Amino acid sequence: MGPGGIATIIAASSLAVIAVAIAYTVIRASRLIDEITKTIAMINSPLKSLSNAGKSIENLTKKVSGATESFLDENPMAMKAAAAIFTAAKLKKKGKKKSKAKA
Repeated sequence: MGPGGIATIIAASSLAVIAVAIAYTVIRASRLIDEITKTIAMINSPLKSLSNAGKSIENLTKKVSGATESFLDENPMAMKAAAAIFTAAKLKKKGKKKSKAKA
């Protein structure tokens, strides 16, 4: 075997080592990508339920708002009574603050 044959064996061995290294890197990268995909799926599942909960709350708020608005539109006396109660509560709070300031 001459110097060309030895060089060929060395080159082939080097190529085999490089191929094994590339295959190992690809396998590790695919495992990493799978792990990242699983982690993202685990993170996204609670976010989807939070999003659904937010939509449900938003729909409920719209329904309550609409019901309140229609009730107050149909019953103007209810609005006046609510305003009177609100004003009385405000005055009561002011009275408590003044009495605390005097004491």
